[in-house]
Amino acid sequence: MKKIKVLVVDDSAFMRKLIAEFLTEDSRLEVVGSARNGQEAISKIQSLRPDVVTLDVEMPIMNGLEALGEIMKDCPTPVVMLSSTTKEGAENTLIAMQNGAFDFIAKPSGAISLDLYKVKQEIIDKVVAASRANVHKLQKNAGEIQRNLSGCKKYSKIESEVSVVSSYAIRDRVYRSKKIVLIGTSTGGPRALQTVLTNLPQSINAPILVVQHMPPGFTKSLAERLDSLCHIHVKEAEDGELIQKGTAYIAPGGFHLKVRKIGTGLAIVLEQSEPRNGHRPSVDVMFESVASELIDFTKTAVIMTGMGSDGANGLTELKKKGQVKAIAESQETSIVFGMPKAAIATHLIDNVENVENIAKTIVKYCES
Repeated sequence: MKKIKVLVVDDSAFMRKLIAEFLTEDSRLEVVGSARNGQEAISKIQSLRPDVVTLDVEMPIMNGLEALGEIMKDCPTPVVMLSSTTKEGAENTLIAMQNGAFDFIAKPSGAISLDLYKVKQEIIDKVVAASRANVHKLQKNAGEIQRNLSGCKKYSKIESEVSVVSSYAIRDRVYRSKKIVLIGTSTGGPRALQTVLTNLPQSINAPILVVQHMPPGFTKSLAERLDSLCHIHVKEAEDGELIQKGTAYIAPGGFHLKVRKIGTGLAIVLEQSEPRNGHRPSVDVMFESVASELIDFTKTAVIMTGMGSDGANGLTELKKKGQVKAIAESQETSIVFGMPKAAIATHLIDNVENVENIAKTIVKYCES
């Protein structure tokens, strides 16, 4: 079997050596070279033609973001970013995802992580998955997102605060409508979420709960970034807060997101029970909680791009209880078709849609 060729890019010699050792332990992978900065990486990509690049975000001479832009423009290759969990690192990682990176891995303890072994299997799994990705789709999606950004309305801080206050004032109307939207996604999710959430109207007659597989420290930056681009309000979910329509709540990394009825309202419940299928937050856990708590609600469930099958079992539970419409992202636009494929295999999906059509379908179900 032909081995997957990998180029390792990091300004730390220790990190280059450690990552290369992890990768070469897997018989499917071959490290064909390494580079100390983005400039050197571009030169080596052109000469070595790797199948996948692991790319550090923070480097001298040419950093990971600058290098990624050049790579996707001149020599498109699937890129897995390695990032610190600082606020700046999280924000740069999200920009990288938007600009065409396949996925990212959070270094456990900063730029030089002596405990990198904690994410060893994640590095291997994501590099293998990246090797199967359609790099031209990554490149195309990055270009489309950049073009669409100019058309997104960016609210001022004052407008956003007024919007939030207004939504609290009409809270009771949310529960009389008894509609809720549930979105689950993983690899490729930040781009897919941006496409979907920026196309939802502020007047949408439902709250939106979102599980995006991400480690702690990244979901808050994701929520803030999406909030600056969307007509709806987007925030990281907080334990105990009352759910409002026209707001998307993103489960914090490291916490499962559930719901609980409180009088005529709904509250967010965050908890840290065991990961499900290796994930916390888990789409299955969110779907199952809504299935048991909100039998009388009309639910719209959406499963988008991602590795694995998270969401398929939860969808089965949702469909057993109450009225549910289910949407899966198409193979054509999914960066990784694992989660949507598993959902479709349940035969419980009502619509298979390209990512750019998902918002319109959500709105249709929320208005019906």
